[in-house]
Amino acid sequence: MEIMYLLIPVSVVLVFLIALIFWWSIKSGQFDDLEGPGYRILMDDDQPPESRAKEAVSGANEHKDPAL
Repeated sequence: MEIMYLLIPVSVVLVFLIALIFWWSIKSGQFDDLEGPGYRILMDDDQPPESRAKEAVSGANEHKDPAL
C-alpha cells in the first residue's frame, strides 16, 4: 500500500508532462500540414540540381524555332 504514495504522484506528473508536450506541439505547428510531406516524397526529383540545369539549357538550345 505504501507504493501507492509513490505511484500516484509519479503518474500525475507524467500525465502533466505528456499534456505539456502535446500542447507545445500543437502551438508550434507540428500538426498543421499532415499530408504535405507525403506528397513531397512522391513528387521528389531523382536528378541532382546540376544535371537538371544542364538539361534545361541544352533543351532550350535544341528546341529553338529556326523561323525566329
